[in-house]
Amino acid sequence: MRMFSVAVVGPDGSGKTTICRRLGESLPLPTRYVYMGVSPDSSNLMLPTTRLLRAVKRRLGAPPDTHGPRDPRSLRAAPRHPLRRALWTGKSLLALTNRAAEEWFRQGVTWYYQWRGHVVLFDRHYFPDYYSYDIAPTAEPKPLARRLHGAMLRHVFPKPGLMIYLDAPAEVLLARKGEGTAEVLEERRRAYLEMGQMVPHFAVIDATQPEDKVLADAQALILDFHARRAPSRRTTA
Repeated sequence: MRMFSVAVVGPDGSGKTTICRRLGESLPLPTRYVYMGVSPDSSNLMLPTTRLLRAVKRRLGAPPDTHGPRDPRSLRAAPRHPLRRALWTGKSLLALTNRAAEEWFRQGVTWYYQWRGHVVLFDRHYFPDYYSYDIAPTAEPKPLARRLHGAMLRHVFPKPGLMIYLDAPAEVLLARKGEGTAEVLEERRRAYLEMGQMVPHFAVIDATQPEDKVLADAQALILDFHARRAPSRRTTA
C-alpha cells in the first residue's frame, strides 16, 4: 500500500527537526525520516558527488554547513565582464546539475519508502527552502541557473502530500537560535505563508506553543490526512 510524505517546514528555531524526530517515534504508522533541505551536513541521504564536494571544501577549510537558506540579498551578482560572466554561468550550471541530481535522488528514495508502506517525514523541503531565491518573482532578473532550478521545483519536482508549517514571530526565533535578523526572519515568515498557496495540502501550527502541544497538533493533522486518503484507496481497490 503506497503511503505519503509529510514535510515539516519553518525558519531556523521553529523546532522542525525536533518535531520531525518525535513524530517518527510516536506516530502509529510506519515512518521514515529524510532531511530534504539545503544543508548537506545535516543530510542523512547524499550522493557520492555531494560527499566528495563537501570533503574537498572541508579540506580547504570551509566550516560545517548546518544552516538553512541564506538571506537572498547576500547572493553575489553575476560579473559584468563577458568572459568572467561566462565562466560564472558555467560554474552555476554545473552546481545546478549536481543539486538537481541530489534532489531527485532523495525524491527517488522517498518514492521507494512510500511504496514500501512508510509515511516519509521530511525535515524541511526544497520548495520552501528555495522559494525566495529561485521561485518567487523578484524585481531583478535571476541568473539562468536559478531560473531553471525554480521552474523545476515549481512545475516538475513533486510537492509533499502534506506540508506543516511551524509558525513563530521573529522575536521568538531570535531568542531560540540567535541567528539572522528580525527583518529577514519576518520576510521569510511571509514567504512561507505566500508559497503555502501553491501547495495542495498546507497547514499552519503555532510553534510558540509547548513542544508537546505542537507535536499533538502535528500528529492530528497527519492522522486526519491519512484517514481522508483511506476511502479513495478502498474505492480504487
